[in-house]
Amino acid sequence: MSTETVTDILSHREGGVLTLTFNRLDKKNAITTAMYAALAAALDATANDDSVRVAVIQGDLSCFTAGNDLADFLDNPPDMSPDAEPAPVVRFLNAIKAWPKPLVAAVAGPAVGIGTTLLLHCDLVYAGDNAAFSMPFVNLGLCPEAGASLLLTQLVGYPRAAEKLMLGEAFYAEEALEMGLVNRVLPPQEVNGYAQAQAAKLAAKPLASLKATKQLMKMSLPAQLNPVMSAELQQFGTLLRGPAAKEAINAVMQKRKPDFSNC
Repeated sequence: MSTETVTDILSHREGGVLTLTFNRLDKKNAITTAMYAALAAALDATANDDSVRVAVIQGDLSCFTAGNDLADFLDNPPDMSPDAEPAPVVRFLNAIKAWPKPLVAAVAGPAVGIGTTLLLHCDLVYAGDNAAFSMPFVNLGLCPEAGASLLLTQLVGYPRAAEKLMLGEAFYAEEALEMGLVNRVLPPQEVNGYAQAQAAKLAAKPLASLKATKQLMKMSLPAQLNPVMSAELQQFGTLLRGPAAKEAINAVMQKRKPDFSNC
């Protein structure tokens, strides 16, 4: 058993389960570049380590994550161009997409932006009845990431995906359950423990069978996922440097309504 704190990410291993916990509650677990790097490193280091059989991503019972740290993104915009060294956020997205073993998420409270889109790559998702999901990319002058433009459409159909991605409004645990984004809704104080119990069940099963099952299920995903994720990231990087994103992010930090009349 080991526990390590790395740049506001708690990494804990026990009984074949790797648990990665957002640990920046004073900032609503907003994810910085350093946090993405820590998450990617932990997943990459254990992808082929048979002593780790399951991974769990969780937050606090009051907050999963507020998504990207907007000030960090504005000050240090990642280079999303195809020939650039992959930014930490890109390495994290690639890591959750490719992780070959069961990936479980425990979500309570807000799950904003990538806090929702990362769930599309998880095998099991458990939510507190206080969970609030949102993908407000357009509202921030940006576009979806993590393959959400494809995976969410595949999961819920085009009209509903368009509503979630274009309006960017919050939706809640019961709707997330009905649309198939989460497996079960629980009281917030039970979510992390339940996810851990499910992860322990998985860790006790034959690893080769788990990996083969996940691989076979993922074969049904559209072949265009990789090019879609790449296109999303290129668009995201371009938009992040554009006037609408700067206006939206500055408006958030200044607690005012954005003005997109010139964007």
